[in-house]
Amino acid sequence: MEAARVANLGLRFLLELSALALAVWGFSDGEGVWAWALGLGAPLLAAVLWARFVSPRAAGQVAEPVRLAVEVLIFAAAVAALVALEHPVLALALALVWAANKSALVVLDRRVPA
Repeated sequence: MEAARVANLGLRFLLELSALALAVWGFSDGEGVWAWALGLGAPLLAAVLWARFVSPRAAGQVAEPVRLAVEVLIFAAAVAALVALEHPVLALALALVWAANKSALVVLDRRVPA
């Protein structure tokens, strides 16, 4: 069971990196300075939100519904960025893999009482 949890956490890290689709979207959607602002600002905002609300090492833990809402918002933005970049298959794959990964993490984190 521990190997499955570690593998799922590895997948989770790769999913977190998918939020970099926000940078690709920002740089391709904007023009001039606006492209730089979107390309750097969108992933930076996602990283700040992740660090503040979702990260296990967040300063001051927040309620689980808030944590989940921020996580969903960030992944939904990455999915929307992929759709805007005309990669709907990748967007669907990201959404499905995230949902499966989140579900597996919930199940694998449950502890059986001794």
